[in-house]
Amino acid sequence: MRIELLHIDGCPNTAQAQERLESALTALGHGDLPVNLRLLESASEIAGTGFAGSPTITVNGADIFPAGAPAGDLACRIYETPDGLAGLPTLNQITAALKHHGL
Repeated sequence: MRIELLHIDGCPNTAQAQERLESALTALGHGDLPVNLRLLESASEIAGTGFAGSPTITVNGADIFPAGAPAGDLACRIYETPDGLAGLPTLNQITAALKHHGL
């Protein structure tokens, strides 16, 4: 199983997204799974990644929040959360999405 956190340079939400992702994995009993940070530096690197804006979390290449439209350029991402729009999903949202993807 490959878990990736796709991000762009300067994304203000990368570190917190990584923390929440690692916390969710631990809560699900998969704290031993590595989170691979993948820096995307050009539009050509986006093809085939599942990138829908920074940060994007993928499991085996699939965006765990598939409602996000695939991005064709290096850009930030907005998530719908219970508290409104935000630059990253909540811990509960990440945990639920990981469960939905078999973790």
